[in-house]
Amino acid sequence: MTLTEVAHGTLAGLAEINGTGRDASRGGYSRHIWQPAELELREWFIERAVRLGLDVETDRNGNIWAWWGAPGSNAVVTGSHLDSVPGGGAYDGPLGVISALDAIARLQSTGFTPRRPCAILVFAEEEGSRFGVACLGSRLLTGAISPERARGLTDGDGIRFDAAAAGAGLDPAHIGRDSEALERIGLFIELHVEQGRGLIDLGEPVAVASSILAHGRWQLRFTGEGNHAGATPMDGRRDPMIAAARATVAIRDAARAREGSYAQGSRATVGRIDAIPGGTNVIASTVTATLDVRAETDEETRALVSDIEALAADAATKENCAVLVTEESWSSVVHLDPELRSQVASTLGGIPTLSTGAGHDAGVLASVVPSAMLFVRNPTGISHSPDEFAELDDCLAGVTALESVLRELLQ
Repeated sequence: MTLTEVAHGTLAGLAEINGTGRDASRGGYSRHIWQPAELELREWFIERAVRLGLDVETDRNGNIWAWWGAPGSNAVVTGSHLDSVPGGGAYDGPLGVISALDAIARLQSTGFTPRRPCAILVFAEEEGSRFGVACLGSRLLTGAISPERARGLTDGDGIRFDAAAAGAGLDPAHIGRDSEALERIGLFIELHVEQGRGLIDLGEPVAVASSILAHGRWQLRFTGEGNHAGATPMDGRRDPMIAAARATVAIRDAARAREGSYAQGSRATVGRIDAIPGGTNVIASTVTATLDVRAETDEETRALVSDIEALAADAATKENCAVLVTEESWSSVVHLDPELRSQVASTLGGIPTLSTGAGHDAGVLASVVPSAMLFVRNPTGISHSPDEFAELDDCLAGVTALESVLRELLQ
C-alpha cells in the first residue's frame, strides 16, 4: 500500500501525516518526543480528534487523551503512539492511533452510543529514541519509572528530560504515577502493525497478542587510551573500538548459541556505537555501545545478559581496556490478560494468537489494567525500517476488527 492510496476516507490519516518527520539522510521518519515533527503530529491528532467531537486533554506525563463522551471510570481505552525510531517506518505507532480514530468515526456514523466511557490514548516517547527509555509515557503513568530518574534523563544533545518537558508546557515537578488517570481505565486495547512474520506464516490479516518477550536495554562503556592514529604503533594501542567490535560479534554469537526451547526467542542487538572524541585520525578514548536483549523468560534474558557481560569483559581485557555495563531499562515478560484476549478473539471469530518480541505500551499497562493487542499483518516482516509495510486490505481489516471489538466492549 502506498500512502497516496489512502488519501480519502478510512486510513486517510496515514496520507495526512506522510510528510511529517521525513528523514532525508536515513530514509523513513524520525519523529522524537517534543521535537518539531512529533509536536506537529500531536497537533494533527488533536485536530482530528476534535473534528470527531472528542474532548482532548494532555496528562501530566505528556500522554494525550481524547474522550468520546464524558471521562469516567471503567473506560474502554485504545490507542498507541506517534513517535518513531530514527529512520523508522510509517506504520509503527501511527497505524494504531489512526485506526482508533477511524474505528470511532465508523461507530459514530452508525449512530452507536457507548454505554461506558471511551478514550483514545496517545503515549509519549514509546520508542525511547530521544531519552533512551522505551515506553516512557506509559512507564511514568503507571509508576514503572521514578519521576526522579525520568527528570534526569538526557538526550544526545545533553538536554535533560525535565527541561524538554518544561519547554513543551509540562510541569516536570508533577510527572509520575497518575493514579486518577489509571483508575479511569477499565481495559486497554492497542492495535499495532506486526513486527515480525507470524501472520505471514498463518496466512491471516489480524491476530490477537498472547505475550511479550522479556527485554531490556544496557550501555556498554569501553575505555582505553586515546592517541594519534598515525604515530601509535598497532602493538602499542589500547583501542576501545576494537574491544567494542570484538564484543559486538561475541554478543551475536552468544544469542545464537542459546540451547533448548529458548534458542528461537533469544535476541541480542548492538544498535548504536559512539566514539569519543570521534575523529578520523584519532584512536578513541571511550566507545559506548547500546545493547538490547530479549528472551522468552526473565530468567533466560538475565542469563544471556550475564553471559554478555563476561564476553564484554574478555573483549576489553584482550585490548588492555576496561568495560562498564549499566542497565538502562528492564521489562519482564508480559502475559496479556487471558480473559480479555479470549473475549477479543471470540468477538472476531476465533482469530489466531501470537507472541511478540517487540515491546509496547500495552505491555506496560498490563501490570495495572487488563490489556490486549491486535496485530495487523506485515507482508515483509520488516519493522523499525523505512521498508516497513502493510497492505491496504489488511489495514482495513484491522480497523474493522477494532471497530467490532469496541462495539462489543462499549455496549
